[in-house]
Amino acid sequence: MRLSFSLFFAGCLSPSAVSFVPTAAVRTGTSLKATIEEAKLIPPKKIADLANTAEELYSENVQKTYGRYSLTIKSGQGCYLTTTDGKNYLDCVSGIATCALGHNNPALTKAIADQMATVHHVSNLYYIPEQAALANWLCENSGGDKAFFCNSGAESNEAAIKCARRHAYNRGIEKPVIVTAEQSFHGRTLAALTATAQPKYHKGFGYGGEMVPGFDNCKYNDIASLEAAVERATSDGKGLAAIMLEPLQGEGGIIPGDVDFFAKARELCDKHGALLMCDEVQAGMGRTGTLWGHEQVGVIPDVFTSAKALGGGVPIGAMVARGEAATTFGPGDHASTYGGNPLACAAGLAVAQYMSDHNILENVKARGEQLSQGLEDLAERYPNVLGDVRGWGLLRGVECIAEDITAGELVGAAMEQGLLLVPAGANVVRFVPPLIISEDEMNLALEKFEAAIKLKAGADLQP
Repeated sequence: MRLSFSLFFAGCLSPSAVSFVPTAAVRTGTSLKATIEEAKLIPPKKIADLANTAEELYSENVQKTYGRYSLTIKSGQGCYLTTTDGKNYLDCVSGIATCALGHNNPALTKAIADQMATVHHVSNLYYIPEQAALANWLCENSGGDKAFFCNSGAESNEAAIKCARRHAYNRGIEKPVIVTAEQSFHGRTLAALTATAQPKYHKGFGYGGEMVPGFDNCKYNDIASLEAAVERATSDGKGLAAIMLEPLQGEGGIIPGDVDFFAKARELCDKHGALLMCDEVQAGMGRTGTLWGHEQVGVIPDVFTSAKALGGGVPIGAMVARGEAATTFGPGDHASTYGGNPLACAAGLAVAQYMSDHNILENVKARGEQLSQGLEDLAERYPNVLGDVRGWGLLRGVECIAEDITAGELVGAAMEQGLLLVPAGANVVRFVPPLIISEDEMNLALEKFEAAIKLKAGADLQP
């Protein structure tokens, strides 16, 4: 663009000739003036033509921030996904706990299509009925008073972090500290990444070896460690702004929170006037068998965050707050262009309605117990391969304890059997199927997982 304008002001081009310079033309050395005069946008490739070239296009044009399996998904229905080569997979990943209603859910599809046919996005400068209705549902089904909408789990946690800092500032604290837990995961933005107390995610993103200041960590479920972190956070002119915890650690290895630990966190926040904040991005929206994971640990947080399943796969995040935290932000303090737009909120309302109409929480509890018992049985039959089974509802994990087999390799073997799973941490295989999974489908998932164990461990098995 700078080159085009400089040529224009030099009198080399007429105003009507100023246009885009396609990158491809520059790469091939096409005459600049001819390119500008004849410039046309290069149309996108047809998806139907990419069945055999998608991986090549990824290699050429997509930044490599994911290690991808060699699968290209073409379509989905219910709890199944179909690849471009016609193979069907029972999906126990569900977009990493995101596609709560499975794939191609008619109610969700209709809600999105109807909203697109009306209005899909307007600025938050105006009132959005769908946003108000979804905020109302979230608050009526929690201890929250008000909701702030954004687009992802990381953004909802970022909003919570900003809320905690502003709340502390309003109390006269100039050096606010937020305590999080080791092995947590709160997102990829810089502050959320700092809150994520896993050094492997911090490498290369610090400044002088430090991440964003104002965070301290404790061991998860360790009361003494939590108390020590709070003591550090309230010394040397600092003040406790918040304690931020996952009710169940997901990426940390499917570690459920301890009731006494969370009770102590609530007590310490009350003592210091700080906010107790629960990251419900993965555990929330029914995944644990209750609507919110913090119900499992018996606390009412001042702030909780949600995303993933909230929109059933349509990007949306929310920070829900109560009491003073609900009125900490004023106009201009925080915002999101896309946050809470009509399309995303229509999806969220469809998920909420479906969960209410179909008693989804009861299915999560029943299928969660079925999955837990099935994994326990497999661990008993294959004690050299599988270890501890843990989790709540349909957020479950089983340890891979075999010396020469990783959780990732077990996931790969399951894929060969037509079952999609995902690791959690270095040595846990995670099951996060759609919340609509049936009893028969769960039995099939367990059968396929056992076949994967046999495939990977082979002759070394001693069942």
